[in-house]
Amino acid sequence: MRKTILVLFGGCSSEHGVSLQSAQAVLEHLDRDNYQPLMVGITKTGQWLCYRGLVSDIGDGSWERDPANLTPCALAPDRDRRQLLLLGDRISRVSFDAAFPVLHGKNGEDGTVQGLLELAGAPVIGCGTLSSALCMDKHRAHLLASLAGVDVPRGTVFSQGAAPEALEAAGRALGYPLFVKPVRAGSSFGITRAARPEQLAAAVEQAFFHDREVLLEEAVPGFEVGCAVLGNPGEGELTAGWVDEIELSGGFFDFQEKYTLKTSAIHCPARISSDKAEEIREAAKRVYRALDCRVFARVDFFLTPDGRVVFNEVNTIPGFTAHSRYPRMMQGIGLDFPTLLGRLVELGIS
Repeated sequence: MRKTILVLFGGCSSEHGVSLQSAQAVLEHLDRDNYQPLMVGITKTGQWLCYRGLVSDIGDGSWERDPANLTPCALAPDRDRRQLLLLGDRISRVSFDAAFPVLHGKNGEDGTVQGLLELAGAPVIGCGTLSSALCMDKHRAHLLASLAGVDVPRGTVFSQGAAPEALEAAGRALGYPLFVKPVRAGSSFGITRAARPEQLAAAVEQAFFHDREVLLEEAVPGFEVGCAVLGNPGEGELTAGWVDEIELSGGFFDFQEKYTLKTSAIHCPARISSDKAEEIREAAKRVYRALDCRVFARVDFFLTPDGRVVFNEVNTIPGFTAHSRYPRMMQGIGLDFPTLLGRLVELGIS
């Protein structure tokens, strides 16, 4: 019998639109011979809607303007049932086998939805509550990666209300240029490259708009590389895909560049030696284990001119169109998109 997979998309996040595109791609490539999707869209205001319309209407947001195919819904808390409650004229229940949150950023990738699913006893196709929360938190992820023996950038964290003098002193200690980042945000939202001290205050204000803590971080020389990891620690060897490389013409890999590539390019595989690529794969697995990741994640690093591999961040639910970085890395080792999705589902259920 086919397994029913609850696919969540949208969400209360600045990355709502990206989630729609990822979810449409996942649903279009999910093997319908083995898996029956149960589609639930989460609006920007947080309403859960069971959607029974066309998959092709998800990516551009038109799914939400199709009331005939929308039913308000909620997750049943009964741990022994794994059911979705349909809140129509009469309450009905739909059972499912596992949940695949195709959500990006806050309120979806940060452990909140994962915690709700785990309370309901539903297997999660992806990282669990703890790892999702840790990986969203740049500061605490860096602390754990460092304890695992992986190089991390120098940085200092401040909470709201921090004295301007303390921020200025941290900036001088790190040196300019530096990056100012919200501790918890995705897709580079709220990140500013401060080239001079007089740019610091505005950068900090922008970061605080996205989170209650900000990170002042040194600018690591070199370029960004990433590595896709697949598997559950303790259930056999982890699988690492090809390492890719981000080539920038200037600035940094912000939200616009990530989703338009107007002035940048992604090389997969990366234009580095096989030995260095293997070093990055092993570092990615080390970080993956240290942050309690499971099923899948993309681990990103900086590669410096002198060959140091410096940890940047983990994306527990990376972009998931057929042409996104994670699927391309796995395609490089022979896993096409439908096969990859099947592996993810089975790892989540296990």
